Amino acid sequence: MSKSFWPKPKNTAGEQYDDRSKMPEAKPIEPETAPSTRLSVFKWVFFIAVIFYVLLSYFHVPILIQLGKYLVAQHPPEKSDLIDCLAGGDVERGLASADLFARGFAPRVFIAREPLPDGLEMLKQKGVAYPESRDRVAMILKGLGVPESAVIRNDEPVESTFQEAERVGAIIRDKKYRSLILVTSPSHSRRAWLTFRKTIPDKEVRITVMPTPYSKFRAEDWWKTRRYVREVIMEYQKLIYYKAKGLL
Repeated sequence: MSKSFWPKPKNTAGEQYDDRSKMPEAKPIEPETAPSTRLSVFKWVFFIAVIFYVLLSYFHVPILIQLGKYLVAQHPPEKSDLIDCLAGGDVERGLASADLFARGFAPRVFIAREPLPDGLEMLKQKGVAYPESRDRVAMILKGLGVPESAVIRNDEPVESTFQEAERVGAIIRDKKYRSLILVTSPSHSRRAWLTFRKTIPDKEVRITVMPTPYSKFRAEDWWKTRRYVREVIMEYQKLIYYKAKGLL
């Protein structure tokens, strides 16, 4: 029988119907790759996390020691024009500043004024004596033989290491000092030195950092004391912040 015996169907308009119009286009079906890609990324993240955990488990002590050591900056003491007993840590920093003064490393000691605590004015109105931090440092210095005439006080409160560096920098420029010793806590010494060096760009001004020996912070075991754990975490946060703000 001839294949052309049966007529092709016609549409309503009287035209012949083409069967090929109903045939789907023969396009290749591409496989879905998104789930596979996500699985591959997850495997890599998991692998890196495992490696990091293993390294931290076996080498956490050396890593923690290096984290502590980086925060500590120290220079050999040299005779200078001014000692800056940085705000905070009144006792440990006051003791070290008095030692340097007694050994003749500088004839003057600067004390910054910290922000006043809330409610202090009300205490004064009620007749209750409460010394500010700079008063406590001055008391320590006087008790250890530093005369009041050798103490330089700042009346405007400073709220950060950067602001204190600005105040000291202004004194150095005004008095034409050429050398400075920074006395601070060990965990704060790196940021203090970097901040002062940035704020006082004159390379002719020598800046020496002396971490107080009266602090119990030790880079070899700081993570065993909760107080120093907080200090280290906070210092790294501030280092990152100061770096992002261009203060270092």
